[in-house]
Amino acid sequence: MAARIRDPDWSTTPLGPIDRWPSALHVAVNLIVDSPESIYLAWGPELVFLFNDAYRPILGPRLPHALGKTLPELWPDAWEAVRPWAEKALTGEASLHEDMPVTMARYGEDEKTWWSFSYSPVRDQNGAVVGLFCITNETTEHVLRKAALQDANERLHSLVQARTAERDILATIVETTDVMIMVSDLDYNILAINQANADEFERVYGVRPKVGDNMLDLLADQPEHREQVRMGWGRGLAGDEFTFVEDYGEADRVRPYYEVKFRTLRNAKGERIGAYQFVTDVTERLREQAKLAKAEEAVRQSQKMEAVGQLTGGVAHDFNNLLTIIRSSVDLLRRPDLVEDRRKRYIDAVSDTVDRAAKLTSQLLAFARRQTLKPEVFDVGARLRGVADLLDTVTGARIRVVTELPDDACFVRADVSQFETALVNMAVNARDAMEGDGVLTMRLRRGSTMPPIRGHAGAAGPFAAISMTDTGAGIEEGQIARIFEPFFTTKDVGKGTGLGLSQVFGFTKQSGGDVDVESALGRGTTFTLYLPEVEVGPAEPHVVGPALVASPGGAGRRVLVVEDNVEVGRFSTQVLQDLGYETTWAANAEEALDRIGARGADFDVVFSDVVMPGMGGIELAKELRRRLPDLPVVLASGYSHVLAEEGAHGFELLHKPYSAEQLSSTLRRVPKRSRSSSE
Repeated sequence: MAARIRDPDWSTTPLGPIDRWPSALHVAVNLIVDSPESIYLAWGPELVFLFNDAYRPILGPRLPHALGKTLPELWPDAWEAVRPWAEKALTGEASLHEDMPVTMARYGEDEKTWWSFSYSPVRDQNGAVVGLFCITNETTEHVLRKAALQDANERLHSLVQARTAERDILATIVETTDVMIMVSDLDYNILAINQANADEFERVYGVRPKVGDNMLDLLADQPEHREQVRMGWGRGLAGDEFTFVEDYGEADRVRPYYEVKFRTLRNAKGERIGAYQFVTDVTERLREQAKLAKAEEAVRQSQKMEAVGQLTGGVAHDFNNLLTIIRSSVDLLRRPDLVEDRRKRYIDAVSDTVDRAAKLTSQLLAFARRQTLKPEVFDVGARLRGVADLLDTVTGARIRVVTELPDDACFVRADVSQFETALVNMAVNARDAMEGDGVLTMRLRRGSTMPPIRGHAGAAGPFAAISMTDTGAGIEEGQIARIFEPFFTTKDVGKGTGLGLSQVFGFTKQSGGDVDVESALGRGTTFTLYLPEVEVGPAEPHVVGPALVASPGGAGRRVLVVEDNVEVGRFSTQVLQDLGYETTWAANAEEALDRIGARGADFDVVFSDVVMPGMGGIELAKELRRRLPDLPVVLASGYSHVLAEEGAHGFELLHKPYSAEQLSSTLRRVPKRSRSSSE
């Protein structure tokens, strides 16, 4: 075209001789002839027509006489359609148009065509508009293909609606616009595909599918994704109707997550002829779910840390108070001039404070469901009658205690001491809520079901339901969810540790039940314990081995003390020696086994800690039971998760902290070993 533009005699045209063309025209002509896009240039007020090689096929029969014509006379059939945008370009305003319909007579007959084009003004060196550029491409084939795709889907809809039993579902294929839909025959050939599916397929894989294409052939250069498509569609085409979520696409391009559903396509005879697919982009939904899960985990972690902080602060506060009493009493006991009456008072203060510290630890373990319970079968009604007499002392004279009990016995298996402690803790809580004046009612119901409590599922039971109702002020709704938290209390400072209801909660949960609470401001509160019922009565005490023989003091009995803590080991051996026992100390279970040997080494009893590095006390006791079944073992522990979960395995257990009298009393209760068995 550059040569053709140079050859003609332009002097007869409005442009004049080519050597007199303005520089702006030369620049414009050079631009269009060097461009791979199809472009024409309309110059001057007459819009003299010049074009490049890429534009030549568009002209058809007009090509031989097109150069130098004016735009209106060259394209009289299309001029009126494009005239508004051409005139806007001559005023200096550019415009862009996509898939615009234009009726043209390129080959002598009118035909409907579609074009995407832009008009841009051409300016001279002074900025004045002297012509226009038009970059244009025919999109007729694209528009017709798109219409054919739509038409194919509509025809498929009509065909399937008429010939299959799934016409209601297939109607959705055409009508739904927010779901990507594709239909395939048994050979992976696309029978129908909607616009959303075609666009997404192209966006992810870089190739655009259309009706008649084979999916596997389209992805021949992408073996990984070809196999991925084959696996999904293979199940669907085999008749499997299923739904799954998976990510698709190149990792360095677009990799969204889709929810994909496959359904079987059948003909009028019910024969399987293919499958169709519904695809929904769930990327954002999954991201939001992940964010929500992360946020929920952060909240849970924050709540855990808050609970740990609250627990740590409460324990530190209460134990520091107890340690203050012990420390002060010990300092005063060291004074040489202390009178005997004061000395006895301080010794009693230390002893009482140790008991309070042990009780505090017991309450903490009960809340955590880590306390070593001693479950036994007992009659709940009988225990409630006994506790009712005790509560008169706890609650005071102005609170009337009422019991409502069934005539028949109701048996449960639980730790009696912890059960009674839970009742007392609830009674003290009720007393404070009634400010010392009101009615406290204890009820027992047999064969109850346990309702859902605090979001946990209920249970059919049967359960013994032990309720305690007060006539106090009630609990605010916002506080009910927190009353079982350790150290949470609404009482004034110094009037409660906040561990009473925690003990109730921990005891009932560890015993296989739960505790529920109902309350209304001004109308009182009801706490209900649910404990699993058992059908049998209390079992007779079971004594293993020879009858228990008590001996006064130590009486020279030989004790092997197994304790890894140096201070506790020294203290225990010293206490036992002061009580008349002969002691040997082993720092761990392995050393203890070496000292005992195969025949027991004349030891009368083994006194072992439970929690030790290496072999623990329970494992040591079991091994000694296997080797020397007549050698008694007494275990000692402040806390052990094994004991909490499995019990003491039939061994005598001494809870820390223990007194010298408790230690001696426990050792005196164990069976006396026959000397002949160890000789």
